[in-house]
Amino acid sequence: MSEIKVNKISPRTNCGTVQLGDSGDTITIPSGATITNNGTASGFGATGSASWNTTVKTGDFTAVAGEGYFVNTTSGEVDVTLPAGTAGAVIAIKDYAGTFDTNKVTLIQNGSDKIGGSTVNATLETEGIAVTLVFVDSTQGWLVTDSGLQDEAPTAQYIVATGGTITTVCTNYKVHTFTGPGTFTVTSTGNAAGSNTVDYLVVSGGGGGAGSQPTYTAGGGGGAGGYRESGGTASGCYTVSPLGSSPSPVAALPVTAQGYPITVDGGGAGGTGYGTRGSNGGNTTFSTITSTGGGGGGIYPCLSGNPGGSGGAGGGFNTIPGGNGNTPPVSPPQGNNGGNGRGPQSNCSAGGGGGGATAAGSPSPTGATGGAGGAGATSSINGTPTVRAGGGGGGGGSTGGAGGSGGGGGGKTFNPGDPATAGTANTGGGGGGVGGDGSSPSNLRTGGAGGSGIVIIRYKFQN
Repeated sequence: MSEIKVNKISPRTNCGTVQLGDSGDTITIPSGATITNNGTASGFGATGSASWNTTVKTGDFTAVAGEGYFVNTTSGEVDVTLPAGTAGAVIAIKDYAGTFDTNKVTLIQNGSDKIGGSTVNATLETEGIAVTLVFVDSTQGWLVTDSGLQDEAPTAQYIVATGGTITTVCTNYKVHTFTGPGTFTVTSTGNAAGSNTVDYLVVSGGGGGAGSQPTYTAGGGGGAGGYRESGGTASGCYTVSPLGSSPSPVAALPVTAQGYPITVDGGGAGGTGYGTRGSNGGNTTFSTITSTGGGGGGIYPCLSGNPGGSGGAGGGFNTIPGGNGNTPPVSPPQGNNGGNGRGPQSNCSAGGGGGGATAAGSPSPTGATGGAGGAGATSSINGTPTVRAGGGGGGGGSTGGAGGSGGGGGGKTFNPGDPATAGTANTGGGGGGVGGDGSSPSNLRTGGAGGSGIVIIRYKFQN
């Protein structure tokens, strides 16, 4: 390789141009070499950019044109003297420790150079701010061309929490499942760039089905527990029921660093016979969300079903109404009404089906056949599509009503070999009612108990 050593390269004529190499050539500046510009540079990028000096400044200093500085004011205010203004000169300042709001930076004018057209020194007093200034001319002096805050480009942070049974789904999401009382404890709240809200499914205990009494009277099915869920917008990758998604997705819940008590109550007891409705299920709660227990099924002489998350069904004796669902009312509704019972037909009667999360309980189709429980709702919040909160089937003289999909207990006949069916645990399914045919007027039968509730919480924990 040839080498030329000279102190100066000048053009052949005054005010001429010196060219280094030809088009397509590569000019290499070795490591450690410094190029100093004392004139005007063109073709090296846009005016207004600065090369950042990564040595943090903690005391007063004079800035050099073309450089940016990280300034730490933790120990006190810092004065930055601006360089002499030449057109196109640039400097930049960044709040290193987020303390400019406590200890400011003062930009000191150099001689008669102005800052933003003013002869008054400028101050930087906003936490986390970064500014770039370019010298324009003697009229305006140094003008701010770029300004921003650290939280405009935040680092993603994610929720960290404990409690319940924890699983990981869809790679980046955690699920906490509570099948009984507990505490969901948030130790880190995250941020919007990562996660700071949680999706939820809250299902209460189902209502108990009513039993049977002498002389043919059948019990109504228990209503499903109240069913409430968010729309899945905070933790993606799963499907929700229409209750969470329609007409628009239900908002996820924001969380803060604290413990959130979880209440998961059991289902209501089945009615024991004459004059005894099934009991309502217990409520289930998480944060601001409460799902109401399902209504107990009705029976003579207290014939109508109880109101609740979903209503209990009417007992068999004439046309007896079911209880109202979505009681107390919430939006979207947490459940549906129970079905009507029916009166004697050939010395028989039948109870209606309890209400479910997405459908009302069916009325008894005949005086001997129990009504079917209302259908539950499907969610895959825990990674597996699962139906919950189905209503209990009504008792019948000859045929019990089917339990609603989602854990509803089937209705049964008076036959002692045909025992009442409970709602499935941790689905909030209603208990099945029991029918009567008058063959054993002294024998009382107990209805099925409602299924217990559940709480499932889901959030993003990584990307």
